[in-house]
Amino acid sequence: MKFYNSIGPNPRVVRMFMAEKGINVPKVEVDLLGGENRREAYAKLNPSGQMPALELDDGTVLAEVTAICEYLDEIKKDTPSLVGNSPAERAATRMWTRRVDLNIVEPALNGFRFAEGLKLFQNRVRCIPDAADGLKAMARDKLGWLEGLMGGKTYIAGDKLSMADIFLFPMLDFLKTVGQPIDPAHKNLTAWYERMKARPSAAA
Repeated sequence: MKFYNSIGPNPRVVRMFMAEKGINVPKVEVDLLGGENRREAYAKLNPSGQMPALELDDGTVLAEVTAICEYLDEIKKDTPSLVGNSPAERAATRMWTRRVDLNIVEPALNGFRFAEGLKLFQNRVRCIPDAADGLKAMARDKLGWLEGLMGGKTYIAGDKLSMADIFLFPMLDFLKTVGQPIDPAHKNLTAWYERMKARPSAAA
């Protein structure tokens, strides 16, 4: 296998997931800032032009971080599953990962792309600068919602670390550097963030 890696929170999600699973995959570095991911050579591998991608031994290429993580979880059976050991656990992990993605990560990242990141992204994706503030507000609202649900919980989907936690942590860690930090009033989320930051995999 080969992992097409770059800067940014999305590849970090997969690197952190691999670290938790004890998986080491050769990496091919892609120059995201230089737009290498939008050029023909990479587009042949991943037509979406997004990062990251995982090329399997048979030439199959997987993109989208949750799909890559689920694949890695399934092929590495000698470590605890980060998706779930039963249909109910897997459904809960996927439910929370989707909630985090649609309600927090996507609006927050688009808020960044349409504002602070506009110079980089305006020629790569359709940007709507007028929507930036509203998108950021949507993400803040849902972080407040998640804060209210985290009382007494160690991790997002329950008592065990899961893909939902590994998906959200790198995103929030990135967002704090571009003007979207966790509200200090969110004590539950702040405690969760510090627990995640303390994990060795957070350095991946």
